[in-house]
Amino acid sequence: MQTQFANAVTQKENGTRLGGSILRAGGLVAFPTETVYGLGANGLDGDAVRRIFEAKGRPGDNPLILHVAKKNDVKQLWTRIPDAARTLMDAFWPGPLTLIFNRSSAVPDEVTAGLETVAVRMPDNKTALALIREAGVPVAAPSANTSGKPSPTMAEHVRHDMEGKIDLIIDGGPCRFGVESTVLSLVGKPTILRPGAVTKEMLEAVAGPVALAPSILAPLKAGETAASPGMKYRHYAPDAEVLVAEGAPRQAASRIARAYDVRAERGERCIIFATEQTRALYSGRQYVIIGDRNEPATLCANLFAQLRAHSDDVDVILAEALPEQGEGLAYMNRLLRAAGFHVLSE
Repeated sequence: MQTQFANAVTQKENGTRLGGSILRAGGLVAFPTETVYGLGANGLDGDAVRRIFEAKGRPGDNPLILHVAKKNDVKQLWTRIPDAARTLMDAFWPGPLTLIFNRSSAVPDEVTAGLETVAVRMPDNKTALALIREAGVPVAAPSANTSGKPSPTMAEHVRHDMEGKIDLIIDGGPCRFGVESTVLSLVGKPTILRPGAVTKEMLEAVAGPVALAPSILAPLKAGETAASPGMKYRHYAPDAEVLVAEGAPRQAASRIARAYDVRAERGERCIIFATEQTRALYSGRQYVIIGDRNEPATLCANLFAQLRAHSDDVDVILAEALPEQGEGLAYMNRLLRAAGFHVLSE
């Protein structure tokens, strides 16, 4: 397959017009959002949705998110719109919040992995919204990467993984948030299944108490069903081994330095994901600054790009844990899954 390319700035209308026609015809289009790049198909066409799984090498029991251009588009996808959903949509849509509720008969099994619920969001990106409007259908879209690898935050990441496998890549520049949307289930007690830029604290300020799924910071237990993308399988993983050091900044840095020296002595190529606050603690060792510990959003925005940048040129990536609150929770969810939950605690 020959993949076409369009620039969202220089070919704005042509790119979305072409993308819409491809989606209506059952093809695949990668497009920018405010979170990461998505790999889109007609969300009401089971055959088209199956092509997403084929292109990504994605397991069929991993559900997808439907993307809409208007809040009212949810009516055709859910059995009803609960009051809590209306409140949250008014507060956070368009934006990086995905809501899960009982699906309607219009949603094919391929989208939900056979579940009776479906995840829906309205992205906060002009190109994404224009593409969805042009397609005239909800767009099913996971991240536009090979399954299990770091999510793409730039079009070049998509090209690396998807060229020759999909019909079109729309380049909209770097993504703003750099991690996928928050996923909140509204079936029963509101529960965060995947953290993102819309934090627990932000949700509770609008909608009251919100629970956290245990699988956010730990693997699913044997036999558990993944109700949201990003729950069941190892995700976000580069080819290099990733190790996470827990503890206060100096304690974590000390653990990283010891592990770095041991691995380097073995001849392994290592790099440290440092922060502005800890950079001085890694003197004489190779490191890259990925953000400010006091502003977890900066680490979220850079994590996937740095995992990709060092996937092939090092053997081991060592990273500091952050407090699991605010956007630090989203960062730790992605980092721990990239590491396969391998933690340096000694």
